[in-house]
Amino acid sequence: MKKYVLIACERSQVECAAFRAVGAIAFSCDIQACAGNHPEWHIQGDVTPFLKGQRYFKTTDGTEHHVSQWDLIIAHPPCTYLSKAGSTFLFPHGILDPIRHAHGIVAKCFFQKCIDACATHVAVENPTPNKIWELPKPDQVLQPYEFGVPFQKRTLLWLRNLPPIMPTLYSSGRKSWVHNSRLPNTRSRSFEPIAKAMAEQWFPLI
Repeated sequence: MKKYVLIACERSQVECAAFRAVGAIAFSCDIQACAGNHPEWHIQGDVTPFLKGQRYFKTTDGTEHHVSQWDLIIAHPPCTYLSKAGSTFLFPHGILDPIRHAHGIVAKCFFQKCIDACATHVAVENPTPNKIWELPKPDQVLQPYEFGVPFQKRTLLWLRNLPPIMPTLYSSGRKSWVHNSRLPNTRSRSFEPIAKAMAEQWFPLI
């Protein structure tokens, strides 16, 4: 039986490729062109209609698709305005920046759309948010070093009808990913071992 997976807000195609490797019919979707060399798996455009249930689309290579349903949606909503790491920009000199706050409200609305995505199984990934946004309590906190990647990058998962991902290999390395990801588009790129664990542990359940 075919199982359809959508990776929302992903241009690297790391998670898309991991799910393809285990037999899922997976697609990535982002407003940017894909960076994973598989335009036949990529939808370039606004993901919002798909979060609401749209199942007709064209991939970047021009192929038309119609999926029966989205069995799993994994979303990576932008965290620029929600992350705790951006608190100094939200409160410069201790005063709330109204423009950044307005951007944060929009970001929170999109985050909620991801949480409410029209799929049987849903996972939403983000770093630790600023408390001001009052996001729901996450279902899992994970670190790359729990999957053999020698870095620290505290990541939260909000899960619907999915269990937490079980660690696969603990690494003794604990370097900060922020200080070791200077190249463009690397900070938000998924780690291959975590994507592999998601695919191998979640695909049999959907």
